[in-house]
Amino acid sequence: MAELTYRDAVARGIAQEMERDPSVVLIGEDVAKAGGVFKTTAGLLERFGPERVRDTPISEEAITGMIMGAAMNGLRPIGELMFSDFLATCWDIVANQIAKTRYMTDGQVSLPLVIRTANGGGARFGGQHSQSLENWAMAVPGLKVVAPSTPADVVGLLAGAIRDPDPVVFFEHKALFAGKGEVPDGEIVDALGTARVLREAPDITIVALAAMVPKALEAAAELAEHGIGAEVIDLRSLVPLDTATLFASVSKTSRLATVEENPRLAGWGAEIASIVTEEMFWDLDGPIVRVTTPHIPLPAADELEDLAIPSVERIVDTVRRTMA
Repeated sequence: MAELTYRDAVARGIAQEMERDPSVVLIGEDVAKAGGVFKTTAGLLERFGPERVRDTPISEEAITGMIMGAAMNGLRPIGELMFSDFLATCWDIVANQIAKTRYMTDGQVSLPLVIRTANGGGARFGGQHSQSLENWAMAVPGLKVVAPSTPADVVGLLAGAIRDPDPVVFFEHKALFAGKGEVPDGEIVDALGTARVLREAPDITIVALAAMVPKALEAAAELAEHGIGAEVIDLRSLVPLDTATLFASVSKTSRLATVEENPRLAGWGAEIASIVTEEMFWDLDGPIVRVTTPHIPLPAADELEDLAIPSVERIVDTVRRTMA
């Protein structure tokens, strides 16, 4: 068992799969010589060589087009987009081409590729480099969507994504890169679409993703001091979505809160609220509540960014009010 940072876990997960499968290749801006702008690919060039770890021009269209073509020709490419915000520049390739190829070829062509990208706020990068965009990818049929919260999950879910026969958008949260956690030795592979119950409790279910998971856990600990037992679920992936774990928890607690960094309008929590209401209405003892970022461009100023992104205090306050 080793303790790794979240960023080092990215390199370990990629290395595990490149060692196992020679068809796995990595391309992106500064992923080779520089080891990645967030140092998530350090050491991979030296270990696997320039044929399999390649720097690209500053062009998200080129990166996504290259990995699409590579996947069509038998490789399992990983493409890194420096910031998730830059998905906007290549969205036609991702949403109209990559996502639809298996369907439009009647299954004759599959695209086993992974788009890795740094997501989310908290690092003072401003409105064009701080967005949390899981809901964009979740809305496109044909894309799988993963967002790990711990170093161990980074390794296991990245391996699962690389081995998957369909395109996966893999969101790595910038605010988590420096965080550390224990990662088991040996090969780690997690199935996509498997949520985890991180804290069991009887009163309310709190569902979170990526950087909101540690905040949800901290809030649950504080809520316990007020006599409220909050169960915490880390979704880990949005597509596929582990509704079985979600339903089992809500059937026990009869209440649900979602904590999401997406802007409030059409965030992933709204979809979960809809699913739970449709399937489990009579199990609920109160309204589903959502803790979100407001529907605004994310500020760069420290105080304003902290105010916009869901905080432990806001989670606690929201849960206490709904329980009351």
